[in-house]
Amino acid sequence: MNAVTNPHILVVDDDPDLRDLLATYLGANGFAVASAGDGAAMWVAFNERLPNAIVLDLMLPGEDGLSLTRALRAKSSVPILMLSARGEELDRVIGLEVGADDYLAKPFGPRELLARLRALLRRSHVLEAESAAAAAPPRFGPFALDTLGHRLLRGGQEVALTSADYELLVALVAHPNRVLSRDTLVDMLRGYERDPFDRSIDNRVTRLRRKIEPEPAAPVFIRTVRGEGYLFNPRGGQP
Repeated sequence: MNAVTNPHILVVDDDPDLRDLLATYLGANGFAVASAGDGAAMWVAFNERLPNAIVLDLMLPGEDGLSLTRALRAKSSVPILMLSARGEELDRVIGLEVGADDYLAKPFGPRELLARLRALLRRSHVLEAESAAAAAPPRFGPFALDTLGHRLLRGGQEVALTSADYELLVALVAHPNRVLSRDTLVDMLRGYERDPFDRSIDNRVTRLRRKIEPEPAAPVFIRTVRGEGYLFNPRGGQP
């Protein structure tokens, strides 16, 4: 499955200047943007074209962002980035608990919002790939990835994986024969917040190799592409 191209973003905010700013900025960065000033307009736009992600203000006239998030979650898993001028921890916790995927306090920089949106879309793509593969578990070498049970099986026996091992393996399996940079993997696994010098991906790859490679020192499934990142080859050492 290829990454989302020209993602469609629905911006819901009662500030017309902010809506125009985000529409212009996101549009210049390859997004298709629709906007709405309240919940009623949001549903019209949502039903006209299903968005790839929604930027949703918490404080809206009429039905607020929390109520709209609950209603959206009842019918869709579309990623939601919640905005609010109120940055208290309780607001963030409630927003995330009712179904928002990320939270950004106002005022914010457009570049940060863009980075968070891209991270949400990457994570959403991994989950979609996992869901699509659930009916026919991906196989590589002697392994089968049971995405419904969140397990890796070898000959019907479960291979002990940590949640971090499993998440990394799902990301790799979803993108076979494609080089994934460390930054791309970090975005897929943890989202926006990260240390630019984070080397934890290398450590996670090393741990995963010990569990799936015939010879971890000479890996055939998770190959290192020097200076670029990692490539998952489901055929292993086969020609």
